[in-house]
Amino acid sequence: MGNTIQVTEVAPIIVTALFGRQDTAFFDSMRREHFPPERNQLDAHLTLFHHLPPSGLDELKHRLNQETRGIRAPQARVGGLMSLGRGVAYRIESPDLVGIRARLADAFTGMLTPQDAGGWRPHVTIQNKVSPQVAKLLLGNLQRDFSPKDVEIAGLGAWWYRGGPWEAISRHMFA
Repeated sequence: MGNTIQVTEVAPIIVTALFGRQDTAFFDSMRREHFPPERNQLDAHLTLFHHLPPSGLDELKHRLNQETRGIRAPQARVGGLMSLGRGVAYRIESPDLVGIRARLADAFTGMLTPQDAGGWRPHVTIQNKVSPQVAKLLLGNLQRDFSPKDVEIAGLGAWWYRGGPWEAISRHMFA
């Protein structure tokens, strides 16, 4: 009998803003309606960071607590629609959330991937990985009836990314 060695996979951490129940239901329904079903493994989300190193987990949790505990939720709204070329997203406008992300980015400088170190365009993807023609059609249809609306940012979440659906690490809710 040989010894078995257990290998623990090192997974990157994703950080998202968490929406209130009503807005989550809306974004999820739009995603279910327009996202190719075989590719729709996640609920709708607003990503702040795509790939933080697991070595920063304790510091990340501490900073997420600092940004949320006893703090009023940032004001936010769906300000428009965005073409992703092969998909469509709702553009989220929130100067307060931009500030939170900037402080977190400063704290993790040197650990950020090029994607996370570059400019941030807050959005919720409701369609992706379709032909440009299909995406353009949806964008046009949604723009016809679009009007800006407030959304509730209820908290911030951290998730393990292991290739499939994300695994929750922690939730940090605003007051």
